[in-house]
Amino acid sequence: MSEDADKKEVSRLFVKVTRDTLPQVKEKYPFIYLERGRLEIDDASIKWIDSTGNVVRLPIATINCLLLGPGTSVTHEAVKVAASANCSICWVGEDSMLFYAAGITPSADTRNFRHQLEMAADAQKSVEVARRFFARRFPTADLAGKTLQEMMGMEGHRVRQLYEDKANHYGVGWKGRNFVQGKFELSDITNQILTAANAALYGILSSSIHALGYSPHIGFIHSGSPLPFVYDMADLYKEELCIDLAFSLTKDMAGRYNKHKVANAFKDRVITSRLLETIAQDIESVLGEKRARRARK
Repeated sequence: MSEDADKKEVSRLFVKVTRDTLPQVKEKYPFIYLERGRLEIDDASIKWIDSTGNVVRLPIATINCLLLGPGTSVTHEAVKVAASANCSICWVGEDSMLFYAAGITPSADTRNFRHQLEMAADAQKSVEVARRFFARRFPTADLAGKTLQEMMGMEGHRVRQLYEDKANHYGVGWKGRNFVQGKFELSDITNQILTAANAALYGILSSSIHALGYSPHIGFIHSGSPLPFVYDMADLYKEELCIDLAFSLTKDMAGRYNKHKVANAFKDRVITSRLLETIAQDIESVLGEKRARRARK
C-alpha cells in the first residue's frame, strides 16, 4: 500500500473489512461498515466483494447490523439471509456520517429498545435519565431536585457562554448561532462548519443507535423533533467535535468554506476521541443499565 493510501486509511473511521479484521465468532459485534462493493450469497452464506475483487465471507450471525455506505449493492437473497440471522441493515453516507434509512428485521432483539421505552414512559425515571445527561456537562453541580426545564436553562446558558469563550480564544467574530434550513450558504463560515459537523455527528449517532438496538425517536431532553435521542446523545460530544472545531477552523477557511477540510478535521477528532468505542458505554451510563451491545476494543 502506498504512503498516500496509508494516510487515507488512517483518516477513516472504519478499517477496511478483511478476514483479519472480522469479529470473532465468540461474541456478537455491533456493526460492520461496508462501501464500494457488492453483498451477495454464496452457498447460503453472505460474502462481500469489494471494488478491488477482495472477497470476504461475513459471519452474519455474529453481526447486529450492517452499515452500507456509498457504492454498495446488495442482492435480495442477501437481505433475506441477513434477516434470518437477525442482522439489521442501515444505508449511510461515507464513514456513516450521513444516515439515510434502516431495515429492521421482524425478529430483531428489542431488549434495548424496551428498556429505553420503559425509562422514557416513566416520568420520574425519564427525568433521572435527563439528569445523568446533564451531569456529564455539569460534573460539579448539584442537580438533585432540579426540573428538566431548569436543567435545560442551565445548558442553554452554558452553550451560549461556550460559544463566546471559543470565539475569544480563537479570535473569531461571533454574532450567534444562525442556520436557515435549505440555505446553508447564507450563514457565516463558523455557522457553516457547525452545521456540517453537527450533521456528521448526527449521522454517526443515528447509525450507531440503530445498530445497538435503540430508537433515535425516543428522547429524554429533546422533543418535537424527528431524532430526539440522537440530539440528546450529540450534546455529550458537540463541545469538542463540533463547537471547538468550528471556531478553530474559521480562520483557516479565510472566508471560503471548504467541505473537504471540514470533513477531514471532523474525522480526525472522531478517531482521536474514540467515539465509536464509547457510544455504547455512554448509552449504558445514561440509561442506567448495562444492556448495550458494546463493540470489541
